Amino acid sequence: MFLAEHAVGLLAAESKNPSPLLPDTAELVVGIFSFLVVLFVLGKILVPRIQVTLAERTNAIEGGIQRAEEAQAQAQQVLEQYRTQLAEARHEAARLREDAREQGAQIIAEMREQAQAEAERLIGHAHSQIDADRQAAFIRLRAEIGELAIELAGRIVGESLEDEARRRGTVDRFLDELDDRARAGT
Repeated sequence: MFLAEHAVGLLAAESKNPSPLLPDTAELVVGIFSFLVVLFVLGKILVPRIQVTLAERTNAIEGGIQRAEEAQAQAQQVLEQYRTQLAEARHEAARLREDAREQGAQIIAEMREQAQAEAERLIGHAHSQIDADRQAAFIRLRAEIGELAIELAGRIVGESLEDEARRRGTVDRFLDELDDRARAGT
């Protein structure tokens, strides 16, 4: 109201004193009326819509922030689960490596035992083969020595010792005497 009275006072002063700086009274009344209409429209229609839009945006932003915080918390939880699983996997891998080392050592020990048993078996077989070869060589050597002894004895005696039984007896007796002398000397 004060503005209206002031405007009327200005109009009265204008009619007495026309000044280029003061507007016309009719223009001033229309301007004030238009300003009040715009102010009313803004206050009743646009401001509530702007407030609703701002509230929606605020809720959307706060909801987005909340969703982002929830997603971050969930991601952190998944990361912790991943780290736990990774630690368990590393522990399991270390345990498996240790088991493999133990099994490897056990396999090596078993292979050594098998190799040693095989070597002992081969050595035993070689000893028995050597004993058999020695026995066979001894028998052949005894027969050859017997033949040589008979031939030598036949030359010394001057007779032929053709009789096989006599010859074997003589050879065996001679070789037994040699064995007895060898045993008595050792």
